[in-house]
Amino acid sequence: MAYDPNNVFAKILRGEIPCKTVHEDEHTLAFHDINPRAPVHVVVIPKGPYVSMEDFTRTASDAEIAALFRAVRTVAELTGVSGPGWRMLANVGANGGQEVPHLHIHVFGGRPLGPMLAK
Repeated sequence: MAYDPNNVFAKILRGEIPCKTVHEDEHTLAFHDINPRAPVHVVVIPKGPYVSMEDFTRTASDAEIAALFRAVRTVAELTGVSGPGWRMLANVGANGGQEVPHLHIHVFGGRPLGPMLAK
């Protein structure tokens, strides 16, 4: 999967599509998902043009990598799910269910989420 500069997250980063921001810093943006799958469903993205977790961890700077994971933690704290528990999910590639060619981590919470995958 190649990076597409016209993907929905790139458009959000450029301000072409609005979002409801939860957290933003130099390297990351976190916003509410427009089609939430749980009471809390926030998407955390790096601001750089990274396709997937593989691409990101291979080519991003140490500062970008640290910022992304700190942003995920910050989102859990800001949304109140860090105490009762939450899930983070990053799909990678077609078999992993990745639909948008920009790395994104979903933060889910606000209720018991059940098993990770259906049997």
